[in-house]
Amino acid sequence: MYDLSPALDAEVPPGTNLLISGPPLTGKRSLALDILAHGASDGDGAIIVTTKDGAKRVLSDFEKRTPYEGKPVAVVDCVTRQQGVNDIRDDDRIKYTSSPVDMTGIGIKLSEFLQAFYQDRNIEQNRIMLHSLSTLLMYADLQTVFRFLHVFTGRIQSVEGLGLFAIDASAHDDKTMNTLKQLFDGIVTTSEDGEPRIRLASD
Repeated sequence: MYDLSPALDAEVPPGTNLLISGPPLTGKRSLALDILAHGASDGDGAIIVTTKDGAKRVLSDFEKRTPYEGKPVAVVDCVTRQQGVNDIRDDDRIKYTSSPVDMTGIGIKLSEFLQAFYQDRNIEQNRIMLHSLSTLLMYADLQTVFRFLHVFTGRIQSVEGLGLFAIDASAHDDKTMNTLKQLFDGIVTTSEDGEPRIRLASD
């Protein structure tokens, strides 16, 4: 089981994908980083797919939660090259895609990290977060994002990982939200004035 504390009072089985949904500035990214860092401190793999902040900032925020040197912590950075920085190379910690539009590239880089952790290093528990689905929906239509997520969540299931996907609920209509919700095993709702709440499809 994956323990989601201290951020959430819940445990979920391997292969679970959760949608973290709420308005802007309600701590979705922070919550997902907390859940990943909690696992990393116990030896779980942590993979962060970022479509909003560069890898340096993400790793700096992660390090405030738990030291990651020598641990299986990795970032798929979809931002830095889009900002015109081209003289960067992939390494064991960070892999770059050209932009958030390059969903094929995102999927490939994620698979490379999952293979390195799960198969090559025999790390049985891996936590993966994607921040944010709203960025993907700015660049691509709902069908494209849905197909991408179908493969992405399936990949996480196949390695018995834990997937966390943040979305700005206020930026999308009900049809978009209801379509995407089909792909997830549960929803974590963040709000401005209360603690995050989790609702699992099995409840």
